[in-house]
Amino acid sequence: MFEGIYFANPNYLWLLLALPMVAGWYFFTRKQTQPVLKISSLDGFKVKYSFLARLQTLLFVLRLLALGLIVMALARPQTMDVSTRTKTNKGIDIVMAIDVSSSMLAQDLKPNRLTALKRVAASFVDDRMSDRIGLVIYAGESYTKTPITSDRAIVKTSLQGIRFEGLIEDGTAIGMGLATAVNRLKDSRAKSKVIILLTDGVNNSGFIDPKIASELAVEYEIKTYTIGLGSNGRARAPIGLLPNGKFQYGLTKVEIDEDLLKTIAEKTGGLYFRATNNKKLEEIYDEINKLEKTEIEEFKYYNYDEKFRPLILLALALLFIEWLMRNTLFKSFI
Repeated sequence: MFEGIYFANPNYLWLLLALPMVAGWYFFTRKQTQPVLKISSLDGFKVKYSFLARLQTLLFVLRLLALGLIVMALARPQTMDVSTRTKTNKGIDIVMAIDVSSSMLAQDLKPNRLTALKRVAASFVDDRMSDRIGLVIYAGESYTKTPITSDRAIVKTSLQGIRFEGLIEDGTAIGMGLATAVNRLKDSRAKSKVIILLTDGVNNSGFIDPKIASELAVEYEIKTYTIGLGSNGRARAPIGLLPNGKFQYGLTKVEIDEDLLKTIAEKTGGLYFRATNNKKLEEIYDEINKLEKTEIEEFKYYNYDEKFRPLILLALALLFIEWLMRNTLFKSFI
């Protein structure tokens, strides 16, 4: 019955504390309101109270209830219905360029670099509710896995489907990965365009120089965040193929061209990060998520429904009944 009701002026409810005091005052002074006849003895009278005399207190109860209802009406009980409408003022288009060379199967991140990345990147996609996201993958060459789209389910499905299968030439073509990502964003009309470029090696393949690709990013005003993925020192990674077609693992030196990644980030207005373990990788994507915020304007519309009117009407009805009874049934008692 009272669900969703609140008081616009709750301070008036303190007046309800006065009602018990009024009731107490009436209880102790009610006999003084009646005419008193003093005689020496009642032995000759048979004392018998009439039914109306017993109900006389009802008049005070009605007035007290009316006062309580008036106090509650002054506090303005009301319900509020809120409707919202959101407007995106600054959309962001993001392309994640992901290295899928065989070294991404290294096990210095658990269970390996590629699997750890896919899990963290999926969480990042979930957080970008108002943005469009695309995927570019590269090794010795690059291609677009998913065009820029606002359908996060498609992006996540494509992301989970990324694996090293030797479908493209092995190697690390950072320049080509970056150039393909720039190509996906160059015609975007978004207020902000961002590339998240991740690699675990050095540029050793492809026919596009990474510095040329970064200049293209600058020309099209595309900010690039670069991530070097891999622990310091050595990591257990694929070093060859066994006769059964599976990878043979061994300890290899982790080599990341950090100077190149820093240069790309600095030129384009982004930042460079180094992820040496799973936790650090999560922190990096959280940091990028905080840096690239979509501006959303929210409009709220409030519809108030006042509930004090029934209380006032009920209070007036009680006062009228009290007045009517006082001047009819109980007229002889007053």
